[in-house]
Amino acid sequence: MAAGTDHILLTLPESFESERLLIRAPLWGDGKAVNEAVCDSIEELRPWMPWAQSVPSVDESEANIRHARLEFLSRRDLRLLIFLKESGEFVGSSGLHRIDWQVRKFEIGYWARTPFAGKGYVTEAVEAITNYAITELRANRIFIRCDSRNTRSRNVAERSGYTFEGKFRNDACDVNGELRDTLVFSKVRGVEFE
Repeated sequence: MAAGTDHILLTLPESFESERLLIRAPLWGDGKAVNEAVCDSIEELRPWMPWAQSVPSVDESEANIRHARLEFLSRRDLRLLIFLKESGEFVGSSGLHRIDWQVRKFEIGYWARTPFAGKGYVTEAVEAITNYAITELRANRIFIRCDSRNTRSRNVAERSGYTFEGKFRNDACDVNGELRDTLVFSKVRGVEFE
């Protein structure tokens, strides 16, 4: 697609698989599963995710999913939900955010439901989403940002082969309003992929 062409015209696969996972766009009705996962994982999510400071209702989660569905269809944000292929259990959420279609730049974000953390599912999903961004979206730059204290998030970026670009000191406020540093990792066309 040529520069300046409307990205809403892109036809994108709404689901794809990795070895153990089904990764797909959000659908009406996914709010209940997401809500259960947030409720199960709120204590682990709260230090890192501004949106996880209180437990949402099922209706709030469903409304959030419906907004995410519309954002996916409009190509403004590509949230992706992660499920186990064998059981259909909801593992967590990821996606491609802060999209710049002119540059073809995408940020990968992620979180896992607590019972599924530490089992390699998020790393597997990030690798599959990275491949999706490269092959389907013709990405030129894919990046991951995280709080410098979030070692699990940093480990995912490193295990997925992302290059550490640097630390932005006093870059943002954490969920308590305190200044924090942000780590940035990336993959760039012509360097880490073709």
